[in-house]
Amino acid sequence: MKRILHLSDLHFGRDRPELLAPLIDTINGSKADVVALSGDLTQRARHSQFRAARAFIDRIELPIIVVPGNHDIPLHRPFLRMFKPFSRYRHWIDRDLEPQIVTDHVGIFGLNTVTRWSWQRGRMTGHATRRLCRVFGDGDEDRINVIVAHHPFRHPPGSSKDGMIGAENALEKLSECGAHILLSGHLHSWWTEPYKTNSGHSNILQIHAGTGLSTRLRDQDNDFAILDIDGRDLRVERWVALPETERFVHRLTTDFTLGETGWQRTGGKTYSVAN
Repeated sequence: MKRILHLSDLHFGRDRPELLAPLIDTINGSKADVVALSGDLTQRARHSQFRAARAFIDRIELPIIVVPGNHDIPLHRPFLRMFKPFSRYRHWIDRDLEPQIVTDHVGIFGLNTVTRWSWQRGRMTGHATRRLCRVFGDGDEDRINVIVAHHPFRHPPGSSKDGMIGAENALEKLSECGAHILLSGHLHSWWTEPYKTNSGHSNILQIHAGTGLSTRLRDQDNDFAILDIDGRDLRVERWVALPETERFVHRLTTDFTLGETGWQRTGGKTYSVAN
């Protein structure tokens, strides 16, 4: 497993139907080994929206790993949110909220950061951190460990949303125990940047995709990411929907390498791709 397609924030119920077929065709033609979908499949966790999300997933011809987002638990149904927050997600998408796909060279580990108590912010618990560190420790030390979560552990400058509860402590520990890449969504904006911990290392690279289908664009294009992993080298591609053609095209490439002090951009390898 060397190629991962990272997709997020479909928001069925607030989606763009004209992009549905182009997105599916692009995904199926990507030659990815796995698709990682980091939450917010729906806008309001309604059965009709989950039904549409399920139909979308069923049209994808590649292995897929999915985790829930905060929009995938009910907002306006407080009893359901408190006592059965993931019942609809489990019925339509997957009973496992933290699935994983692991090979000798790459491991992809689902992480559920959604909490009924803080609907938008999300939470990272000590138990979740310890679980991930255990599974990282069970693998080969040369394996690249990828976490798929809905909420980012840090927000880019200028973000107006509150950060995830418990994220900073978790970042330090995950950086020490073997996490390498974090795929996230939630903010509907593209951002790819190494996390710098208190130790000065940048062992975890955040790849934050925007929204694949939603109309809530926040001054950015609909997009997704493709990751090509070759040992300690990583190429990240941004694919965006062109408004004039309603198709997805490769727009930006950034290369990274994982060294002794963590992830570094490879000099001169960030570039845009023409239409």
